[in-house]
Amino acid sequence: MKEDFYEILGVSKDATSSEIKKAYRKKAIEYHPDKNPGDAKAEEMFKKAAEAYEVLSDVDKRARYDRFGHQAFEGGGFHGGGGMNMEDIFSQFGDIFGNAFGGRGFGGFSGFGGGRARIKGGNLRIRVKLTLEEIANGVEKKIRVKRKKVAQGTTYKTCNTCQGQGQVTRIQNTILGRMQTSATCNVCNGSGQTIDKKPSNADEQGMLLTEETVSIKIPAGVVEGMQLKVSGKGNEAPGNGIAGDLLVAIEEKPHPSLQRDGDNLHYDLYISFSEAALGTSKEIDTVNGKVRIKIESGVQSGKILRLRKKGIRSINNYGIGDLLVHINVWTPKILSKEQREFFDKMSDDDNFQPNPEKDDKSFFEKVKDMFS
Repeated sequence: MKEDFYEILGVSKDATSSEIKKAYRKKAIEYHPDKNPGDAKAEEMFKKAAEAYEVLSDVDKRARYDRFGHQAFEGGGFHGGGGMNMEDIFSQFGDIFGNAFGGRGFGGFSGFGGGRARIKGGNLRIRVKLTLEEIANGVEKKIRVKRKKVAQGTTYKTCNTCQGQGQVTRIQNTILGRMQTSATCNVCNGSGQTIDKKPSNADEQGMLLTEETVSIKIPAGVVEGMQLKVSGKGNEAPGNGIAGDLLVAIEEKPHPSLQRDGDNLHYDLYISFSEAALGTSKEIDTVNGKVRIKIESGVQSGKILRLRKKGIRSINNYGIGDLLVHINVWTPKILSKEQREFFDKMSDDDNFQPNPEKDDKSFFEKVKDMFS
């Protein structure tokens, strides 16, 4: 089981953003690769701290994590920050260190010494529409995605301007003496590489727009608006860059007869006067096919039948919700002469007079029970 993000950083769940940032800086400095060369355990802790900070430092991600836990970002190939490589961490959080490492922050590790950066390709965003059945059981979707990839035959060479360093250094004479400044190379944009050869159908960066089928594993219990991430399935980056991510937004398709309320489902069942008086059995929809339920004689309109574990599986693996069947006794709007005579005759019959018992709950009691 994955460790709690708050516990990794050593903060409480009501910690402020500044407290979270301070805790992350402390952890990351403690386990920084420059201080722990060759220590695999320290590197793992370094990555865990970055993963926790990536989620808890973002208001929206933190809210989803507080509500759904790790499952808000995980499921098959999805993660919020899990599996982050060093390049991801350096590019996102390097500025948090200031002068903790001699003014170079994360520089000097995994090829980042000297200022050279690995460019990350752009993220792609898609929406995936799911039926209630797919949400309840989880599903694997194969989606056609258009993404930029390095064209076959494209080669790169060391940038002549920065000599592969990704930065250019300038020395200026000022009233305070000679000043040395460094800036990202404007020719290679910090990658240290430029185009050597490329096919005619590629763009100026040697990239080509291609269509690819991506398999997406969606866990059970996802909700409308939730965003999942497939790492490395966004646009590729030129040169020695790393691919961006594919961000998948979840959209729920309306169900013809079931209404979702969190992990519970609701079903409106209409029965006739005679069925309510005599009792009957009815076939109703569930997310796993149809089931037949028994309606006792004398059932009252508004009664709620609870079918245990016929709802949606919790995304946090807390269990399965219920299916709540709402009984509605249908009153005919038009009566024949014989029907009207029958009801006129029964209008004074004691058996047809309302006589609720203690077990017959009021509407507000039923609503209270439904949400408890």
